[in-house]
Amino acid sequence: MAELSLIVHGANVQDHLTELLDSLAAHPLPDAEVIVAAVGDWARETAERHTPDVQVLPVPDGMGDAAARAAGAARASGRWLHFVHAKDGLPAGAPRTVAERVAELPAEVDVLLLDHVRSTWHTSGMPSPNGSLLARAGRADVALDVCAPLLRLTPLLGTRVLRADFWRAHEQQLTTDDEPHAALAALLLADRVACLPHVAYEDRTLRPASLPPITPEQRYGLVERYESLLDLTRGRPAAHAVLYDVMVRDCLRVFARGGMEEEVAREFFRRASLAALRRRPEGYSRPAGLEGVRRSLLEEGAYARYRAFQAVNRTRRTAKSAVRSRKRQVGVKLRDHQYRRALARPVNPHLAVFAAYWNRGVACNPAAIAAELSELAPQIHPVWVVSQENEALLPPGTDHVVPGSRRYWEVLATAKYLVNNVNFPNAVVKRPDAIHVQTHHGTPLKRMGLDQMAYPAAAQGLDFKALLERIDKWDYSVSANSHTTRMWERAYPSHYVSLDHGYPRNDVYYTATADDIRAVRDRLGIDPGRRAVLYAPTHRDYEAGWTPRLDLAALADRLGEETVLLVRGHYFYGGAASPLTNLRRTGRIIDVSSYDPVEDLCLAADALVTDYSSIMFDYANLDRPIVIHADDWETYRTTRGVYFDLMDQAPGPVARTQQELAEILTTEAWRDEGAAKTRAAFRRRFCEYDDGRAAERVVRRVFLGQDERSLPPVLPLEERTPAPTPQEATA
Repeated sequence: MAELSLIVHGANVQDHLTELLDSLAAHPLPDAEVIVAAVGDWARETAERHTPDVQVLPVPDGMGDAAARAAGAARASGRWLHFVHAKDGLPAGAPRTVAERVAELPAEVDVLLLDHVRSTWHTSGMPSPNGSLLARAGRADVALDVCAPLLRLTPLLGTRVLRADFWRAHEQQLTTDDEPHAALAALLLADRVACLPHVAYEDRTLRPASLPPITPEQRYGLVERYESLLDLTRGRPAAHAVLYDVMVRDCLRVFARGGMEEEVAREFFRRASLAALRRRPEGYSRPAGLEGVRRSLLEEGAYARYRAFQAVNRTRRTAKSAVRSRKRQVGVKLRDHQYRRALARPVNPHLAVFAAYWNRGVACNPAAIAAELSELAPQIHPVWVVSQENEALLPPGTDHVVPGSRRYWEVLATAKYLVNNVNFPNAVVKRPDAIHVQTHHGTPLKRMGLDQMAYPAAAQGLDFKALLERIDKWDYSVSANSHTTRMWERAYPSHYVSLDHGYPRNDVYYTATADDIRAVRDRLGIDPGRRAVLYAPTHRDYEAGWTPRLDLAALADRLGEETVLLVRGHYFYGGAASPLTNLRRTGRIIDVSSYDPVEDLCLAADALVTDYSSIMFDYANLDRPIVIHADDWETYRTTRGVYFDLMDQAPGPVARTQQELAEILTTEAWRDEGAAKTRAAFRRRFCEYDDGRAAERVVRRVFLGQDERSLPPVLPLEERTPAPTPQEATA
């Protein structure tokens, strides 16, 4: 019996079935079967081209989705059923991830919930709004009444994997062409549900103009859907309250969207009003503000007043927008006036402006350069750009400016040197006698710059024309290895000079002493003799927030009392490391998401576990074990784009599941001869210029104007001595 049956159903709409089946054929899964309930001749012919990888079940043209699903399920032999619409997609590796997850679920679980990405006719791979909900639910199986907010998940049947026995027991209630109804009913009927907070489905929305028009009956069917589903919540107050809220929000959203004739709109509003009154939970109180007014008018059935309220709201929003626009224009004019006056002054050759990570504070390559500058060129005064919320975190005595202030524009206009590991604002003018240094903040595994254009999930919000204008202001670009130099030239094409001097932030990995390492471990509360494993995952463009990809408590238990897990969430999520709140137990799991600098954490760690984060390239300088946890590599590679195959060029052992990771860390595999050999090859390629003197080379070249031939040469790899290991430091 197969573990998982993938039931692809529907017509070959706009030939999307071809790419879906091609992707499945490219990543076959031994313990899964693919059944195509092919609606119509085109779908049948497409599916038959993929035999014997798929079982083809021809069904008549015009058969609805529900009947096609049921026909496919009747043929299936798997313990779990995953219904995939022919227009949708499955990210590379997703079926394997799902199959591994369902194999470990207890028999009481009926439904597994997945995350997804969204694509349209003009975008692809956009994150869903469900990531944070799934992350909060965690990996433990629960009864829906205990975690009723899961009813707020996007109602896609493709993001529910159903136990086959559960499907057969409730087939009649789940067989409906109203897919959201089936998706919500599956949750309400399940005894227990579990979550897989990983992207394992692609929901593709077709262009509305290519679809049949929505009929009045379909409009009214929205209300009928929720009335029917609310019948399943009798005696379940938590589920009833959440589903009621979902119903009212959905009805108001559809009504606000418009597109209905007046007569249909009135009837839809009337039916929604009756449902809102009839199904209102006991003790329910409407939300405050405008949303509360909307709900009150809906419950009253006050169609005319609701329309008037909408009109007033539109007028108010238009007026507010105009006021904000005028204020922005005045502010921009004032800023522009101040800045232009400052630009008329001479450039100050003794002034340098530093910034890092969108004005977070003193950090990364700019911080290392500024520290070296104080030693080699103390006559140059550094001023840091720091956001107001981070001012309190600055080292005492740090001269700084807050973005938008008068002095901020003055120093940006008059400084000889501008150093950043991202870009300064578009409004900053590149003066001919000023020098802009782009230090970057990592070695590129993922696609960057212009190379993101082909990956909409990564490129969302990017203005590539403005990016090129910012790049053209660079005089120097700092690089840690020739791979990085080549990728920057490709991703950021311009006239700048590449400084192949190493990353200044990595100098500490060669200059730190045993005392330094002991001090960091003491600050973190790591007792001598205990192994510290730093877990530092990167973010996913296709996820709404940070989703812990490991059951950290279970991993800590498996690793035992003598191992401490240092867990660092990605800085993009700020305080979003909240999934760790309940995991700090007896000092064996330490949340270091807010600890700076990250270099301290690397020095304190005996080993690094990461996925696709650039921290692996920095940590490799220490020549300590690195383990890659790549549970969603295919999805990441497809949606984000990468410059090389990490699976073939990893810095150490690769784990595709938590079980594999635990086995590596509980045996000698994490530090055996094979791991050392792999790491050595990785270091030769990516630690090419790092030897402990990168900051000195940058300062001498940029600030002191020394010729490149007079700079300290880069030591050969075999002549470099990394900082002592924690064991050596505490011996």
